[in-house]
Amino acid sequence: MEFQDDAFVLSARAHGDTGVVVELLTERHGRHAAYVAGGASRRMKPFLQPGARVVADYRARTSEHLGSAKLEPVGEGPAALFDDPLALTGLNAAAAVAQGSLPEREPHPGAFLAFEALMASFAFPDIWPAVFVRFEAGLLEELGFGLDLSKCAATGSADDLIWVSPRTGRAVSRAAGAPYADKLLPLPPFMLGAQAGLSEGDVKAGLDLTGRFLETFVFHPFNKPLPPARVWMLDKLAEAGRL
Repeated sequence: MEFQDDAFVLSARAHGDTGVVVELLTERHGRHAAYVAGGASRRMKPFLQPGARVVADYRARTSEHLGSAKLEPVGEGPAALFDDPLALTGLNAAAAVAQGSLPEREPHPGAFLAFEALMASFAFPDIWPAVFVRFEAGLLEELGFGLDLSKCAATGSADDLIWVSPRTGRAVSRAAGAPYADKLLPLPPFMLGAQAGLSEGDVKAGLDLTGRFLETFVFHPFNKPLPPARVWMLDKLAEAGRL
C-alpha cells in the first residue's frame, strides 16, 4: 500500500532511539499512523508538532501493518502561533478531538477541510473559538451524527430556532420548545448562519452542544472521555473571558 497525500500532524510519540510514530490526518486517506525514521532528531521535531502541514509519502506492506512515511513540511505550521498560547491550546484540542474521533484509515475529506479552515482561523483571536464549534459540528456530520438545524423538529418551521433536542440533534423553535425548555440545549445563532454575530455566551453554548454529541455518540460508545486537551481549552477560554 502506497500513497502520497497532503496531511496535518495530529500527534507524535517516540518509537525506539531515533524514530517516532506520528498520527496524520490526510486529505484523501483519512487518519493514518506511520513510523518516521529519524523523527526524534532536532531537525525533524519542529515539523512533527500538532498542526504541522506536510506532504506524506506513505508505504506499508499491507493495510493491517504500521506503515512508514517520509514527511515534507509545508509552510511554517504551528510556529506562527507560538506567541499566542490560547490559540496553541485550541490547536492541541482540535488535534486531540480529531485523533480520538476519526476512525483509522477511513477517508474523511470533509474532516481534513474543516481542520484546514480551523488552522487558518487561529490567526484571528476573536473568531477561532466559534470556528472551533463549526469544526466539531463538521466532525459530527462526517461521522454520521450531524446536527439538523434546518427546521424545527416539531413544526417544520425554519423561524426562531433557539434550541436543540439532546436526543435527536434536531433544532426546536422557541414556541414549540417552551414547555420543555429545561430539557433542551441552547442553540447559538451563529451556528445557523455566518451572518449572525456573536453574543456573550454563544461560544460556550456551541461548545457545550457539540461536546454533548461528541461525548454521547462518538467517545462514550468506546468508553473514552472527551480529550483532556479539549477540557483544558475550555478552562483557558473561560479564564480569558472568551466564553
